[in-house]
Amino acid sequence: MSKKLIILAFVSLLLVHCAGPNATSTPTAPPPSPTSSATPLPPTATPTPLPPTATPTPSPTATPRPLALWVDPATPTVLHDMVVAALPGWVNVDTPEQADLRVGPGLSEALAQWVYALVVPFPTLLDGVKWADVRRFWTGEAGALAEIVGDGQTIPTLFVTSETLAVLSRVWGAPSNTAPISVTNTAEIVERAWAARPRAWGIVPFDELVPKWKVLTVDGANVLDKALDIKSYPLTVVIGAEGEGADKLVAALAPKGKLATNRDTEQMTTLIMTGVTALVRGTAAKMEQKGILYPAEKVGALLKAADITHISNEVPFAKDCPPPDPKQESLVFCSSPAYIELLRAVGTDIVELTGNHFQDYGSQATLDTLEMYRQEGWPYYGGGANLDDARKPVVITDHGNQISFIGCNPVGPEYAWATEDRPGAAPCDFDYMHGEISRLKLKGVLPIVTWQYWEFYFYEPTAQQQLDFRGMVDAGAAIVSGSQAHHPQAIEFYKDGFIHYGLGNLFFDQMRALGTRQEMIDRHTIYKGRHISTELFTYMLEDYCQPRPMTPEERAELLKAVFKASGW
Repeated sequence: MSKKLIILAFVSLLLVHCAGPNATSTPTAPPPSPTSSATPLPPTATPTPLPPTATPTPSPTATPRPLALWVDPATPTVLHDMVVAALPGWVNVDTPEQADLRVGPGLSEALAQWVYALVVPFPTLLDGVKWADVRRFWTGEAGALAEIVGDGQTIPTLFVTSETLAVLSRVWGAPSNTAPISVTNTAEIVERAWAARPRAWGIVPFDELVPKWKVLTVDGANVLDKALDIKSYPLTVVIGAEGEGADKLVAALAPKGKLATNRDTEQMTTLIMTGVTALVRGTAAKMEQKGILYPAEKVGALLKAADITHISNEVPFAKDCPPPDPKQESLVFCSSPAYIELLRAVGTDIVELTGNHFQDYGSQATLDTLEMYRQEGWPYYGGGANLDDARKPVVITDHGNQISFIGCNPVGPEYAWATEDRPGAAPCDFDYMHGEISRLKLKGVLPIVTWQYWEFYFYEPTAQQQLDFRGMVDAGAAIVSGSQAHHPQAIEFYKDGFIHYGLGNLFFDQMRALGTRQEMIDRHTIYKGRHISTELFTYMLEDYCQPRPMTPEERAELLKAVFKASGW
């Protein structure tokens, strides 16, 4: 180091140490006071985040293809709708080749059996046809089913809906071009066939029957017979399924093997309506000679087979009733209580008491008779222990069908009528009856009216008779039946009602004239609460007490007379 630099450093050090308090130089700042706060640590460096782990994107799940359903156009519409409702989400396709599941006539997994009836307009004499003749008609064979017309030559026109034609064509093959077939709709088919009668017949689904059709038997098989073997009936069509989901569809529509159907006998009621029963005079004498059940030997099976058998018994049972006299001139009647066995034997289910002889043997006999009916479990109507009892309607439920009966006696005599404190027949109060009929119909009950009207010994109804009977239909009655007639009378389809103005006798001894020997028994079929058909059974009274089936000639004679009186 040079001498000069050493001297300068020494001088500077000396000046610093020699400066006193009065020195003019700027004082050094005091050190800062300590604080209570901790000295913060230097900030920690924020770590650099790692790149996020990528969430794996799931592979898209393929949406399952909707299963495809093909329903043969020959399948009845009602059944088609049932199938679609049972398979929600399925897609309908146009051809069987596109389908996973196929439904239609003749396929292997049975779903349903659809039943058809062979019919003609009601005022037709023919009662049945041969199945071979139906098939001959279908193939266009000349003269087939000409017996419907009655001339043996004219081939009648078949009236069908397009749906029924499609079903039959699928099962039988296409009909011949020469077979006269008229395709129409359900609303018009009956009237069009009636307009073409007698050159008309039809094939209709069982559940579309209406009373204006007459159902014909096929090879003796009657589709209205509940005991019919439906599997062997030629107008039964089986609809089945094949393919994926067939088992599911069978389980839905045919649980436990019970196929879906338009003819369910568990919802079907057969009702027999009869005319006059009076177990007195010559009838009673024959019962004493040949047995109490003798009158029923040839008619009992028909009566007993019905679900509901109606008997109009005009006469009371009396304990002190004298032995019957075939030549009795007095019109005061009674029956032995033992004769109730005949009513049991024919399967009586309901008793009408509108007859004008119900009070013939006094109030006690009438009350005793009512008690006998109660013990048998037979409801009665149109007569009773007093006015309220006599005029009340009776409702019977059978196979899910509710059917009401109401009746009255407009004729008298006055002593035969029930009062507030006397038994007897119900006098007619049309305003009350019309009100009850309307009330019951609104409740879903099928109303039936019968009565002891004035007695006429001819087939034609009188003008007043028509007015009174039609009034019951106007009020809502489905069936109006004249129980009073000792002589059969006309039939009428009025609005939606069936009227039979008089059925004639059932068990009574009037043998002097043909008209009083001719007897009619009406068998009505009720299906799902609706009157769908009426069959006319005809009998001839023999031996003063016993109805026997008419011969074909006797039946034709009676039906012609009744149809003519009916305006047909």
